[in-house]
Amino acid sequence: MIGRSGNARRIWVALVVMTLCLAVAIGGNALLARYYIVATVPQGENILRLAVSGLRGELARYERLPDLMDRNPVLVRALAPDADPVRLAAANLYLRHLARLMGLSDAYVMAPDGMTVAASNFDQAFSFVGERFDYRPYFTDALAGGQGRFSALGTTSGKRGYYFGRALRDRGRIVGVLVLKVDMDAIEDRWRAAEYEMIVTDGEGIVFLASRRDWQFRSIAPLTPRTRARIAATRRYDDEPLLMLPLRVAGEAAGHDIRRLELPETRREFLTVSEAMPEADWTVHVLLDTAPARRQALIGTLAALMILGVGVALLTAWAQRRARLRERLSIQAEAQAQLEERVAARTAELAQLNARLGAEVTERRATEAELRRTQRHLVQSAKLAALGQMSAALSHELNQPLGAVRNFAANAVTYLDRDRAADARLNLTRILSLTNRMTEIGRTLRNFARKPNAQLSDVDLHDVLRDALEVIAWRIDRQPVALVVDMPPGPLRVRAGPVRFQQVVVNLVANALDALDGRPDGAIRIEGRRTDGRVLLTVSDNGPGIAQGLEDRIFDPFFSTKGVGSGLGLGLSISFNIIKDFGGELRILPSDRGAAFRIDLPEIAP
Repeated sequence: MIGRSGNARRIWVALVVMTLCLAVAIGGNALLARYYIVATVPQGENILRLAVSGLRGELARYERLPDLMDRNPVLVRALAPDADPVRLAAANLYLRHLARLMGLSDAYVMAPDGMTVAASNFDQAFSFVGERFDYRPYFTDALAGGQGRFSALGTTSGKRGYYFGRALRDRGRIVGVLVLKVDMDAIEDRWRAAEYEMIVTDGEGIVFLASRRDWQFRSIAPLTPRTRARIAATRRYDDEPLLMLPLRVAGEAAGHDIRRLELPETRREFLTVSEAMPEADWTVHVLLDTAPARRQALIGTLAALMILGVGVALLTAWAQRRARLRERLSIQAEAQAQLEERVAARTAELAQLNARLGAEVTERRATEAELRRTQRHLVQSAKLAALGQMSAALSHELNQPLGAVRNFAANAVTYLDRDRAADARLNLTRILSLTNRMTEIGRTLRNFARKPNAQLSDVDLHDVLRDALEVIAWRIDRQPVALVVDMPPGPLRVRAGPVRFQQVVVNLVANALDALDGRPDGAIRIEGRRTDGRVLLTVSDNGPGIAQGLEDRIFDPFFSTKGVGSGLGLGLSISFNIIKDFGGELRILPSDRGAAFRIDLPEIAP
């Protein structure tokens, strides 16, 4: 009976402990998760206040500008029924100057019938001149004598913007509407580097701005047919399908919605803190990921379960101890002997444990000392490696100018022997230019630690290519290589450092010459093109090309496909960083024969 009673007691205790653990695991985790989620609300409110202030400040920069221009004579004259091309051209140029000065996306003037008569983009492919926008609310509101404000996707340009409309008056009579369009991409780009998500919805619940591009133009609630009809009437989002963003309400915390995002590739949960901007008909939402708060809650729950387990273990040990004590009291003599035996065994075990702990402490101290010595060695090695890399880079970059200086000097001696003083003077002038270039290389090596846009200017690609080919001419003359230069007429202007740009072209041509060494039918092609506001310079050869699988490593420092002693493997790495400093890109192109490298830079408008 006593045994059965003891077993029943143990089962009852085990059930109580399991129930308590489940209560802590489920209820405690939920309470902790809610606590930590609520604790993030002040952070979200601070972020929201900053975001709303930034948006309001951005709009306030342009809010009063239309009021200052509602009687501008240049614009009013362009709206006259008999306006000649001179007046229209003056209005176009004025609007373009205004857009560039104020950082506007577009500025244009519309007649009372909605026809655009002058625009800042009059000379571009998607010019607004001749287009009708009378379906836009900013036009109808401004034409009624007020100020129109509207956010929408441009039907002609395809770019989002916030529109300010203002009636233009001539002696108190409304003769047209001035519209200013503000580009919001810069604000949106700043959000993408944050650890939270940000969206701005319009009055219909459609995402107009978002920290993630794939959330744009998606609704956060189902759109009724009436809502879609209103949007279609103003062509607010043109032909966008306006699908629904799967961001559904899954609860609340401290008065703020908890929304769950369910996509095929991910499932996330956000605490949503929102504030309305009635002046823009927007609502700004800050979405804080609840995953960190839930991880904290899980850690807290595990800690509570561990404390509970330790308490149960201590209680069990205490109960067992009492049971053993009762047993020892009943059989005191035998228990005394067993106790002495256990004490002796425990003492020996503790002595062994103390000895092991002492050995571990000694070993750990030795390991720490060795770790500190290793760290000092690593610091010294890092310093030596940096010094070696700088020396190798300097040696590599000076090889090409030194070779050209050697060639020009030899030619100058020959010209002097033949009494051709003018040719010798020309070579000496080139030598002076190359020594200046080597000085510039030494100075610009300090910029390899990424000082973007340092000492940049507008340069013509024709001039850079001419000077670079002059530097490498001594090598081209020594090899049976056919050099083809295909450049379009007219200037190709980019923002760059001319000496460093020449250095990149020299490196690419020198690499092509190395690849064609010993090849009787070697050919190098240098091709310049202008496309979509970009300037492309391609250097290709018909050599052996880049082995498959090495494309991802070709721009790494000290990586080279040449033989030992034929290069340091720094040319392409240095060239890559130089072009990146110019705001462009150097990449290798796929080619069936030989290797092809392309420099891609933004074109500077003349």
